Amino acid sequence: MRNFHAYAEVAPDRPAVVDPTGAVTSFGALAAQVDRLTRFLSDRVPTRGASVCVLLPNGGALLTVQRAVLRRPLYLTAINWHYAAAEIAYVLRDCDAELIFTDTDHLELVRAAVTLADLPDDRIVVVDETGGNETIAAYPATPPEPSTGGSRMLYTSGTTGKPKGVRRALPAASPERLAAAVVERAELYGAAHEHGRYLSVAPMYHAAPSAYADQALDVGHTVVILSRWDAESALKVIERWQITWTYLVPLMMRDLLEYKDSHPAGLRSLRSIVHTAAPCPPSVKRAMIEWAGPVLNEIYGGTEGSATFISTPEWLRRPGSVGRARKGVTITVRAEGGAVLPHGEIGLIYFANAGAPFEYHHAEDKTRSTRIGNQATLGDIGYLDAEGYLYLCDRTADTIISGGVNIYPAEIEHALLELPEIRSACVVGRPDSRWGESVHAVLVAADRVADTEALAIEIAARLRTKIAGYKVPRTFEFVTELPFSAVGKLLRREVRDRVIAEAGNEGGAGTESADEARE
Repeated sequence: MRNFHAYAEVAPDRPAVVDPTGAVTSFGALAAQVDRLTRFLSDRVPTRGASVCVLLPNGGALLTVQRAVLRRPLYLTAINWHYAAAEIAYVLRDCDAELIFTDTDHLELVRAAVTLADLPDDRIVVVDETGGNETIAAYPATPPEPSTGGSRMLYTSGTTGKPKGVRRALPAASPERLAAAVVERAELYGAAHEHGRYLSVAPMYHAAPSAYADQALDVGHTVVILSRWDAESALKVIERWQITWTYLVPLMMRDLLEYKDSHPAGLRSLRSIVHTAAPCPPSVKRAMIEWAGPVLNEIYGGTEGSATFISTPEWLRRPGSVGRARKGVTITVRAEGGAVLPHGEIGLIYFANAGAPFEYHHAEDKTRSTRIGNQATLGDIGYLDAEGYLYLCDRTADTIISGGVNIYPAEIEHALLELPEIRSACVVGRPDSRWGESVHAVLVAADRVADTEALAIEIAARLRTKIAGYKVPRTFEFVTELPFSAVGKLLRREVRDRVIAEAGNEGGAGTESADEARE
């Protein structure tokens, strides 16, 4: 059976992780650290179904903690380290965190969050670049008692603004049994080959990047990690390590294409590029296929689960499609009242996975509102063709997707409305040639403002103490009033349509970059 610990036994010297610093950890050394940490967790968090959080940058430590937690019947929540202390505290409280792993660089931030969450300091575990410390090192590096595996519970926001944990029942199978499903998924997108090398470039506090890096270890691959996205650095790593597969979002593909002429053979070693997160412009996808070959594999879904898959040959026959239902998935397109629509008609997309259904933690109303029977919707609209291929026409009306990262306007609006200078606010996505969309705030000031530019700078600075930097609007606009319906509902679409139209008239010029969102 192929899995991480089997490779650690038969090929202990094989490189498992190459950190952003260049440090290499073998499968044998990583397995020993995972064993120690798993035993530590058994002592510190013995309760089945308890939650453990991790706030760490991209690197081997995050992979070590993730693998150890998921080896026990626990929930793992990775927290975005760009979050402000108050945002972290909300997650810690909501998931009832028993422990939070972090490093010295983020210790002050985590301490502030733990204080706000009214939790004791002893729930903080500071680890080094390998995921250990003196206490953990005292545990034996021997396999722990057999156990069923754990599950990720990552947080995703909605239009209500507050993040919600996507929670599933804990699996009944052992981690080794669960690895068999990982191998099957890797076969689907061309990443099950032996002696592979995976390049991790996206933030691993997100669902897909953390899952793919973890899966790579279960098929015996070396995981090469970049601390943040940089196209030139990524190309150098691909060429140096002869990377065989990676995960990208469309923005990353656009960045890489700038080097196509100077590095014509730069992607030759790749056997698979998996991409998700945001709609990929057909021109970008075609250019990547021309450069890398027929190795692009697209998956549609979200933190709640993946629904469809499409390979390059299929996409070339049906450009614009995001594929057909994956094995064990059912998809329907429904009218507003819930009736299933025939092929070709546009409606709300619902899907159900064959595995354990999810719920939004501590949010029964949100769970119910997204369900019809056993199917759930992410709020996207589209249609199915006669052969079952899905096409997206739009996405959740309010969600902004900037560089493949979901940003939720309601949360930003709530933070804006806490400021005494703001009477009302509407946050929308503004077309951006680089990021796809950038965050644009349309505001009504509480009092007459002589210098709106100065006020915008002040508001941005104050927002950074309340929300993560990548959520802070890149552009501000002050108006005398915002459109509301007769029942007091903000008519966001009117604002969004105007902003999009005006951006088009300006030629779709890009805005100030938001590098912290892609770090």
